[in-house]
Amino acid sequence: MADKHLDTALVNAGRSKKFTQGSVNSVIQRASSLVFETVAAKKHATHNRANGELFYGRRGTLTHFSLQEAMCELEGGAGCALFPCGAAAVANTILAFVEQGDHILVTNTAYEPTQDFCSKILGKLGVTTSWFDPLIGEEIAALVQPNTKVVFLESPGSITMEVHDVPAIVAAVRRVAPDAIIMIDNTWAAGILFKALEFGIDISIQAGTKYLIGHSDAMVGTAVSNERCWAQLRENAYLMGQMLDADTAYMTSRGLRTLGVRLRQHHESSLKVAEWLAQQPQVERVNHPALPGSKGHEFWKRDFTGSSGLFSFVLKKHLTQDELATYLDNFTLFSMAYSWGGFESLILANQPEELQEIRPDGKIDFSGTLIRVHIGLENVDDLIADLSAGFSRIV
Repeated sequence: MADKHLDTALVNAGRSKKFTQGSVNSVIQRASSLVFETVAAKKHATHNRANGELFYGRRGTLTHFSLQEAMCELEGGAGCALFPCGAAAVANTILAFVEQGDHILVTNTAYEPTQDFCSKILGKLGVTTSWFDPLIGEEIAALVQPNTKVVFLESPGSITMEVHDVPAIVAAVRRVAPDAIIMIDNTWAAGILFKALEFGIDISIQAGTKYLIGHSDAMVGTAVSNERCWAQLRENAYLMGQMLDADTAYMTSRGLRTLGVRLRQHHESSLKVAEWLAQQPQVERVNHPALPGSKGHEFWKRDFTGSSGLFSFVLKKHLTQDELATYLDNFTLFSMAYSWGGFESLILANQPEELQEIRPDGKIDFSGTLIRVHIGLENVDDLIADLSAGFSRIV
């Protein structure tokens, strides 16, 4: 992608003639069995089954290969593994590189299902997890153990939106554990606002359910790997039976074509809303990476090329359950739903004590209710009016 602007790459990635076969978009090839005309053809497919040759449905079809090629071009990887959702991408990517007796380091602001996987699944398999503060920087070196195999980042952090000093973390880990695999949940940046592999990270993971799909109607996970990790990730994912249906792979590829323009609007609207929220008397602070004063803002400004639509803010008041229901139940444009990244605006709330329960070894430094919003593609003034009306309900 070095010779193309991002928007041009998003429109064209994965659209070579072998995948489009005369149409604008890649073909949808639904298949379990792929037919071999000769013994020689079967041998050829078997020998090249890991290199984009049609072999068996679980290895992929032309639809899958088109998406994988596109993701590698966009994120600069050697290969891309596809999964049925983001949580599957996280779990199976970690599993590909650990065994009994190993240790992993995970940011304590990781997505809650990631934390649960480490605690409840890896723990049963004899893999131990230690947690680190998202702003730890080069001091992470002191936490690396002789058996540390994986360092797992997520930037910005889930819910509270802290941005890592990735170059400092990567340099420190490489100094004391050069063979450790560094991976990142890169969903907030959609894999393109932060080019993880260019910063020395081995694997960039995302829930493509969010911005790649972009319309809240399908689920997909991706893991784009560098050369040194690709074969191990690819084969372990295959052995675990991980795959994606052709129709969702097609929808993901289609979502790429508008990703650039959508992200620019999410960036513009979310920053305008964040700046407005920062001026409201009911708000203690706003956690938006692009806003000065947000934790790790200086690292976002240095390392990212933009922001998406997800951020949070903390109220000065700790809302009672009745107040919270009155606040959340009466929005007209903001819907309550898990996930994010679609065209619609969403809102959810977390009490500080709830966050404390899901933050291993992490301290919550606020007492008011936290509100997480995803700013969609609606008119931003309409969204601000809806939020303003919400504040009037909790005075």
